[in-house]
Amino acid sequence: MSKPYTMPVEELREAAQGLAATLEQQHGVKARWQGDSVRIKGAGVDGELSFEGGVVDVSVRLGLLASAFKGVLENEVRRYLDEYIT
Repeated sequence: MSKPYTMPVEELREAAQGLAATLEQQHGVKARWQGDSVRIKGAGVDGELSFEGGVVDVSVRLGLLASAFKGVLENEVRRYLDEYIT
């Protein structure tokens, strides 16, 4: 999923760090920053959040067992983006 942004990059990075921390706490994944992107890895979850050119891009691949939570994860990420990314 993608969302355009106009907020300063520093604020965007803080919002992305908040999302990564939330996912770590609630879903047991690990987040690792690489430049302006954060990789999310966990049991059956492999994803990335990146931002450049005025667009935040979130991509996630779910394993077979984790795919049962696809709707929950998608809704949580979308809600977070809508609430914290401007």
